[in-house]
Amino acid sequence: MSSVAVPGGLQRPATFYQSVVGKKVVMAATGFVLCGFIMGHMIGNLQLFQGAEKLNHYAELLQSLGGALWLIRGVLLGCVLLHIFSAYQLWRIKAEARPEAYVRKATIATSYAARTMIWSGPIVGAFLVYHILHFTTGQALGSAFIKGDVYHNVIAGFSNPAAALFYIVANVLLAMHLYHGVWSMFQSLGVNHPRYTPILKTVAKIYGWAIGIGNVAMPLAVLTQVVK
Repeated sequence: MSSVAVPGGLQRPATFYQSVVGKKVVMAATGFVLCGFIMGHMIGNLQLFQGAEKLNHYAELLQSLGGALWLIRGVLLGCVLLHIFSAYQLWRIKAEARPEAYVRKATIATSYAARTMIWSGPIVGAFLVYHILHFTTGQALGSAFIKGDVYHNVIAGFSNPAAALFYIVANVLLAMHLYHGVWSMFQSLGVNHPRYTPILKTVAKIYGWAIGIGNVAMPLAVLTQVVK
């Protein structure tokens, strides 16, 4: 009698991930976690407009989490790496399926955000690294960095027009990336119905706009000395 080996244990998730659908689901799941973090992080940072005491108290509250904060950071880092790796693999699969460029591309109804996802993703990744060096570890601020005084660090950082401009451009790209990403997330998770599709597209657009406006408002406020 012949036997058939049935994948089990860790093999099942690995086998699922090998499929295109599996990679899209991983991107959607990690994207969902990251979207929640981005919104919460922005809301917390917007306390910049309430003054130094409010923003620094928020930062102290986060630091008081201790080990839990590092656990959260670890989960977020894992989500970022899985998101990027899955995106890269999906891009490779698409590229290998069509190794030669089209002689003439037909006009396809798609958003600018969708067409630039492959570029906005890496730029946003670079922004994330710079953001950490700027306000978390302080290397990008140099001697101007004061540990524990987040309000001062934000003012000092965004007072540099080049740094503020980089933040503004990166967050515009982030907003575009999120708009298409949130919409794709719904599709990847099977939430796709003629009745709900227009609503989901609107939700994705509102989310992208909210993140973009909120994050861009901070460097603009410092540059224009609305906050100082």
